[in-house]
Amino acid sequence: MDASFKVFARATLLTVILAVGGPAVASELAATASKPISICHGYGCNYRTMIVLGSGDYIRFRSILHAGAGSARAERSAISKAVRYFDQRIFRATGVRDLPQSEFGASRIRGQMDCVDESTNTHTLLVYLAERKLLTFHKVEDNASRGLFVDGRYPHWTAVISDRGGTQWVVDSWYAAMGGAPDIFPLSQWKERGVLKSGALD
Repeated sequence: MDASFKVFARATLLTVILAVGGPAVASELAATASKPISICHGYGCNYRTMIVLGSGDYIRFRSILHAGAGSARAERSAISKAVRYFDQRIFRATGVRDLPQSEFGASRIRGQMDCVDESTNTHTLLVYLAERKLLTFHKVEDNASRGLFVDGRYPHWTAVISDRGGTQWVVDSWYAAMGGAPDIFPLSQWKERGVLKSGALD
């Protein structure tokens, strides 16, 4: 089939869809369209693996988020479940199960993630959900950091969302094993944590 005819056929189909179903149908088609997403791993995004979230993934995310549509608190619980599902998709793409936190010397090991990788991937997921209007009570903020070594804490990054009242919440999956529930609590509390105690971070 000639390439120019394919373009014409797609344009004609879109015109018909808009005429019959209107903008709502076109918006739903855009939401379910495949979305290539770059996943960071290897510490500090040393490696990137492309995964494609298709219509099946969108339907799964929509089901998860709709179950949390009753309140901001319920939506944060749903976001936690969405992150856990996203971790499963990452595992299928990399073939490596990421360990909790970060091991010294694990830099440049494919599939293993430090807080930069984790926060970047979570932020990417949150943007994906927001673009598809699956977040009702929250909006996506820039990632946040804490710790400067000199204050007794390791530098650490997290993804952040804010609710309608302006409270910012972390979505920090670094502490959990791959597929585990991320920490979701106020950013102000998260900023105060991270002190080294007996060889571990609180």
